[in-house]
Amino acid sequence: MASFRLSIGALVGVLLVVALGAPLAVADESSNVYHQIALITVPGNALNSFDISFVERSSQEYFLADRSNAGVDEIDGGTNAFLHRFGGFVGFSGANETSGPNGVTVAHDRHELWATDGDSSVRVFDLKTNGFVARIPTGGTKRADEIAYDVRDHIVLVANDADDPPFVTFIDVDSREVVGTVSFPNATNGLEQPVWDPETHRFYLSVPQLGSNPLHGGIAVLDPRTKTLDRVFPVENCQPAGLALGPDQDLALGCSGDAIDAGAAPQTQIMDARSGAILKVITQVGGSDEVWFNPGDKRFYVAARSMPGGPVLGVIDAESNTWITNVPTGPNAHSVAADPINNHIFVPVRGRGILVFDQVE
Repeated sequence: MASFRLSIGALVGVLLVVALGAPLAVADESSNVYHQIALITVPGNALNSFDISFVERSSQEYFLADRSNAGVDEIDGGTNAFLHRFGGFVGFSGANETSGPNGVTVAHDRHELWATDGDSSVRVFDLKTNGFVARIPTGGTKRADEIAYDVRDHIVLVANDADDPPFVTFIDVDSREVVGTVSFPNATNGLEQPVWDPETHRFYLSVPQLGSNPLHGGIAVLDPRTKTLDRVFPVENCQPAGLALGPDQDLALGCSGDAIDAGAAPQTQIMDARSGAILKVITQVGGSDEVWFNPGDKRFYVAARSMPGGPVLGVIDAESNTWITNVPTGPNAHSVAADPINNHIFVPVRGRGILVFDQVE
């Protein structure tokens, strides 16, 4: 019989996960077990409606689109202390299509926060003074949603997912003017998370569904310089929502709950950003929205709110593209971001606040 050794710290972590009812990941390293270390509550209304989150590495600050309080909450990622709220947004209107804020990003070279709103606009704030800088209309009739920043060309890409047809907007961050749009008339279930790739110099954008087949979607590749659509990589059985770029030019596609409703098995797909080839299908976690890559521990974090059995935080090794574990979260836990300095993971949960997870040492 082979000998088996397990550290006391790892054993405690495993027992804790089993007690909480989490799916147990068999692993040789105690760092593959996660536990909750904090619950951050925000001032004002209870956190019942929220959307995307973002961590700015240089300042170690976490930002959350807080619709319940019509603002973007700023949290100190080192101390988990609430710092500030950037206000003036629409808030929750009663329907996602007209609510805001939604997408959040930081133009770190300009020390600016950019966040989309429910009135098809983008609001810009100065992070040095916390002052409001600009409101940029994108020309739609419903919300501007998820957002990404190209630091090389100083272009922000905005997904206008709720308009008919959906479209994307290119904004020059220097002039704060709209410099281009691309329409997606065949996108029949909106547009989702974009990401900028500094190696290919392209934006990638999740398109959950193309045409009438609910299990046929794609990843759109957009050129920020020409403001055009290069191509669309096909994606099957996924309805991609979340999207994150990891090492080796791998994209993690968070397959949404809509795909499960249409008959697909829960999954997360890994795509080669250069060719569009699907490198791996991970079946242990799916039904997700936002996906985050943490360069601090080289792991993808998947906010899987529609996972059968209950919402979980999925953890994937981004170097080997293998599933590590699922950690139970809570109602509508569809947003995730990680601090690469201390490797803390932030997951807001409806009615409770922001859960903070860490790895067991």
